[in-house]
Amino acid sequence: MRLLFRLLPRVASGLLTVIPLTLALLFAAVWLTLSGGDMRVAIAGLSAPVRIGLDADGIPRVRARNALDAAAALGFLHARERMFQMDLMRRAMSGQLAELAGPAALPLDRFMRTMGVRAAAESDLASLAPDTRATLDAYARGVNAWIDRRGRFAAIEFVALGRPRPWTALDCLLWGKTMGLYLSGNWRTELARLGLARTMRPEAIAALWPDQGGPGEPAAMLLPDARLPDTRLADVALGLAEAVPGFPAPFTLPATASNAWAVDGTHAVHGAPLLAGDPHLGYGLPGIWYLARIETPEGVLAGATAPGVPMLVLGHNGHIAWSFTSTGADTQDVFVETKAGDGLYATPDGPKPYAWREERIHVRGAPDEVLQVRSTRHGPIISDLIDPSGPLLALSMANLQPGDTAATGLIALNRATTVDEAGRAAAQITEPVQNLMVADHDRIALFVTGRVPVRRAGDGSVPAPGADGSHDWTGYASGEQLPHYVAPLSGRLVNANERVAPPDFPVFLGRDWFDDWRARRIRAMLGPTSHDTADFAAMQADTTSLFAQEALPHLSSVAPDDALSRQALALLRGWDGRMVVDAPQPLIFNAWMRDFATALLARLGVPARAREAAPPWPEIAAHALGAEAAAWCGTDCTRLLASALTQATTELSVPYGPDPATWRWGTAHQAVFGHPLLRMVPLLGRLIEARIEAPGDETTVDRGGLAPDSFDSVHGASFRGVYDLGDLDHALFMIAPGQSGDPASRLSRNFVQRWRDGATIMLGPDNSPPATHMELVPAGATTP
Repeated sequence: MRLLFRLLPRVASGLLTVIPLTLALLFAAVWLTLSGGDMRVAIAGLSAPVRIGLDADGIPRVRARNALDAAAALGFLHARERMFQMDLMRRAMSGQLAELAGPAALPLDRFMRTMGVRAAAESDLASLAPDTRATLDAYARGVNAWIDRRGRFAAIEFVALGRPRPWTALDCLLWGKTMGLYLSGNWRTELARLGLARTMRPEAIAALWPDQGGPGEPAAMLLPDARLPDTRLADVALGLAEAVPGFPAPFTLPATASNAWAVDGTHAVHGAPLLAGDPHLGYGLPGIWYLARIETPEGVLAGATAPGVPMLVLGHNGHIAWSFTSTGADTQDVFVETKAGDGLYATPDGPKPYAWREERIHVRGAPDEVLQVRSTRHGPIISDLIDPSGPLLALSMANLQPGDTAATGLIALNRATTVDEAGRAAAQITEPVQNLMVADHDRIALFVTGRVPVRRAGDGSVPAPGADGSHDWTGYASGEQLPHYVAPLSGRLVNANERVAPPDFPVFLGRDWFDDWRARRIRAMLGPTSHDTADFAAMQADTTSLFAQEALPHLSSVAPDDALSRQALALLRGWDGRMVVDAPQPLIFNAWMRDFATALLARLGVPARAREAAPPWPEIAAHALGAEAAAWCGTDCTRLLASALTQATTELSVPYGPDPATWRWGTAHQAVFGHPLLRMVPLLGRLIEARIEAPGDETTVDRGGLAPDSFDSVHGASFRGVYDLGDLDHALFMIAPGQSGDPASRLSRNFVQRWRDGATIMLGPDNSPPATHMELVPAGATTP
């Protein structure tokens, strides 16, 4: 004991030395990773100096001699603010996350290696047009200039993880693969239908996914070869849906929402077309977009760039403006293959051997994993991920097929000066399948990009037999074969993910479509009057839910037994359906309808493991409240509605108190922007996230998509753009949460409140002194 007392002063003295030293080292590490102020940097391959001024929000205005110099400058800027985000994206698509994050990332790595995403990008790179390749190479030189300058201090995350490897042109192509996979999740729905077929009646499955128009072949006819053991097939199908995880933020939820609309000059106050667009993605810190204005002698580009991509993705080029929404086309199919002996599977031409390849996955803190991947003529066998000895399920994805020219198409779109040229560029954007809303100084148009498979038979709704070739793809529809609308007589175009073509359109695009609440609300707000950019920006912030307005009359007949539910129901009477932060009604309504949808799924017999692939819960609730009530509830849904209301209000009273009149939507519904990896670290993840009370819900134009297990808003408008084609320098923009990817920088969350409040900024020419000035010079020039 005496020895302990003698040692205590020394221990205390040591701690007093070590703790400040540790804190100082941590502070120094953080400080060294900050992007810094004014600088002059040499970059190989530049033809002339590039001047960059960054304003107080961290938005750059780039002035370059030509497009290749501008691409290098954009690469440098992206790496300066988003290097870890870029590295995470290429690792996720390449199946190399476990090398960074350890064994927890192996499920996603196994899937990406099985699908051969990076190999598909390598094939695309080899066939790129020379000017496209030159653009990607110039961008990579800019990225690598930042890595060479900072090493492991290129971003705060690399202090612990080590210096990022050099960027390559191939890495740029992986961003397109990311969007192609993220914006087309039909294969999960196919697996869910197959898995449910064992325990659910066909009419129950049909109620869950109502037929919205297809080639007329019932889904039941497409079930796999009866010789295969259905119980094992169902187990493998549902097991695969569980085994393959989603992507890191901001690719965290199915992309079910985006808005875009345009009017021609006859419906605009100032006589030139107007266009608005706000694509929706999962929230993250950083978000997916980086605002920039780029000027060269050829013209100007202004709007949203994506770190990893040397082109403008959303915005205007001084001649046209454009935005994208998700089409929802079915571009993926699962095929049930038939074994034909050792190492063989059945084809229309007789037994064929599998194609095999080996993938070695490096795992941080653990031994390498060697993955054996086998493929059929349809694609890799994904069922091997969980049961190599069981039934064989192969997966075909259009965006991983050879001949992808998306990068060339996006460059062509950046250069287009008319609607017609934009249409030709759209035909070259082979992935993903999207609705391109575009306007020039005279006309408005909508083109569908990408390649849609043409099936020999079937509607792609469930896994199809692969042995006889009866459901094979016979080619692709693209360009003018896909829906397109140029200068409509109405003078208006709207798309908010609803069906983009009628059921009898010559090309079958898909069976499953999202509801049209947002599209109908946009059309109602457009009305017969003329508009300006301020009107369009206000429309993007609209929080009125047509779903709520249409559901409320169906709820009036509910007669709950408990006082709490009666109080809550009384508050809904006379409510206008606006999802505002200060009202209790949005919280009551969303909690009620979500619990109602959950009860409906349970009543149909949908197991919890398959519910992630089910339609969104507002659509489930709407179907049950509409003409399909008998299929969902038996006779009517009144009793189930009453019990769901009781459950919802009882649950809400615990965190929010016993009086529903005091509940607030904003208290429960907060937009949350978390770090893709650090969000999983206790305390630290919450410390560095951005969080703010937010309006809207799943069904409003200002969308605030809910997390699966809370009322947090985790999916919505990642970018907003509004354009007057007669005055593009005064276009309106907003992103969230901020420009920087460094959680220690104020610029990582500098837009959050303005974004929540519907505020906008402009990216016109700025002659005021910049907050930060940078000069990029050709390699060999003197640098400090």
